[in-house]
Amino acid sequence: MCGICGEIRFDTATPDVAAVAAMTATMDRRGPDGAGVVAHGRVALGHRRLRIIDLSERGAQPMIDAELALSLVFNGCIYNYEQLRTELQAKGYRFFSHADSEVIIKAFHAWGPDCVDHLIGMFAFAITDTDTGVTVLARDRLGIKPLYLAATPGRLRFASSIPALLAGGDVDTSIDRVALHHYLTFHSVVPAPHTIYNGIRKLPPATVKVIQPDGRSTERTYWTPMFAPDRDRVDWDARQWQAALMESLRTAVRRRMVADVPVGVLLSGGIDSSLVVALLAEQGQSDLATFSIGFDSAGGESGDEYAYSDLVADTFGTDHHKIHIGTDRLLPAIGDTIAAMSEPMVSHDCVAFYLLSQEVSKSIKVVQSGQGADEILGGYDWYPPLAGVPRPETTQAYARVFFDRGHDDVNRLLTPDYRLDHDPSWEFASAHQSAPGADSAVDAALRLDTTIMLVDDPVKRVDTMTMAWGLEARVPFLDHEFVELAATCPPELKLAHGGKGVLKEASRSLLPSAVIDRTKGHFPVPGIRHLEGEVFDLVADTLASRSAKDRALYADDAVAELMADPNGIRTTLGSNALWQVAMLEMWLQTMDSNGS
Repeated sequence: MCGICGEIRFDTATPDVAAVAAMTATMDRRGPDGAGVVAHGRVALGHRRLRIIDLSERGAQPMIDAELALSLVFNGCIYNYEQLRTELQAKGYRFFSHADSEVIIKAFHAWGPDCVDHLIGMFAFAITDTDTGVTVLARDRLGIKPLYLAATPGRLRFASSIPALLAGGDVDTSIDRVALHHYLTFHSVVPAPHTIYNGIRKLPPATVKVIQPDGRSTERTYWTPMFAPDRDRVDWDARQWQAALMESLRTAVRRRMVADVPVGVLLSGGIDSSLVVALLAEQGQSDLATFSIGFDSAGGESGDEYAYSDLVADTFGTDHHKIHIGTDRLLPAIGDTIAAMSEPMVSHDCVAFYLLSQEVSKSIKVVQSGQGADEILGGYDWYPPLAGVPRPETTQAYARVFFDRGHDDVNRLLTPDYRLDHDPSWEFASAHQSAPGADSAVDAALRLDTTIMLVDDPVKRVDTMTMAWGLEARVPFLDHEFVELAATCPPELKLAHGGKGVLKEASRSLLPSAVIDRTKGHFPVPGIRHLEGEVFDLVADTLASRSAKDRALYADDAVAELMADPNGIRTTLGSNALWQVAMLEMWLQTMDSNGS
């Protein structure tokens, strides 16, 4: 829901309202239903609205509560807003709308920055006290909603996307070499606060930033899941874990039906999205709209998983929409997909989600999605090799199964100006995985993936691609209470049955066995995983372009090696290495052409 932005001045100048308006306009697809810009004192706020809760103008933003002297811009959804509204009314607060955004304002007045502890949902918001000039920025626990920052002397700007900040102008777009190293090591993940640009940072998940009128600020991490046994559950057997996790997921799915518009489901046919459908059917949802996508086959690889999504749709009687995308639509969509990215993302899923969202948005505005279960419950194939690894050797083992390439290979790929004499990606992973807690190597890996890798790959991918078409995606597996519970589940229960064992066993009474016991699938886009034809030509033209030569990120011999074997050189996780390096250059060129 929505896009937000703003400018805070710390000097004697007034905010650049024109720049804020330009940033706001850039996010029109995140919020196609309305727009607003306001300025008060040293702060200007901008907002694009996607109407989901309180469809009237009373829910418009920026939202100003003159009685409380608070101004707000907010992106996301607060699933417990009705309960909080009742609680706040009991405290004497009066409401002028039925929007969840107004609940944040009242909650902030009641509890200050600690209001985030009361919110259940996905959110990024900025709230300004017009009496004191203090501004507070906050982001949800799992980083589902983004918030980017651009600081210059005397000024801080923020926005829901990097293209919005670039539209405001005056951004240092030199390449952050640490971020570049992360991108090439972590499968395009760049952990907060870095981004690929030196002049743009991002607020980490589960963080509140309090900014004083003179520019001084403090940051606080308000939530950290504990990946360790809970003493109240140490004697639980497998059935108790299955029951508890399923009940928590029921709650998470039910919460995400809160809306004043219909809510559908993105149904891939995997266990995660299928389980969301099953739980909604169990709770009495009828005529549930479900959506699946498929592509033409390429390189001997199937382009769809309709057999499974059809089975689930038939089992639960959903209003199923099967969307097939021909190869002729794939190439034209690549450029638009890249333009929609807030940061460069290598996964071929991006194009799939972009095209799926385009079609889904024609009939619905909110969907639930199954993203996050693999990181939360150990569903990926890099977790089993970590079982039994001595705790001090976690990062060595994790690097072997997850890192796209080691430090020396990163440097061989880059030109001298971008090389580093140390390995920041190893240092980052090691610091996280050696921190106290997470007694086993598996839990240490799950902690890193849940709090970092998940945020800046699948979560960011889904938010960016759905919001490019004004479609709000909700992810019940990232309900923070479900994550807290799953984090304390014994690793062996998660890794059982090839991964997500505890979830598979808990699903036996709800889903067809064919869905539960199938080989793990993915969003198949063979035309990108296997580069040929016009897609290969696009990659070749990008890397041979004048912009690429002038930027000179990559060593010529490294590019030549990749071009000579465009489909044979794969990263550790099986991605096309040539696509990975080309994607970054394509994104940078797209941002250049958009005014950076």
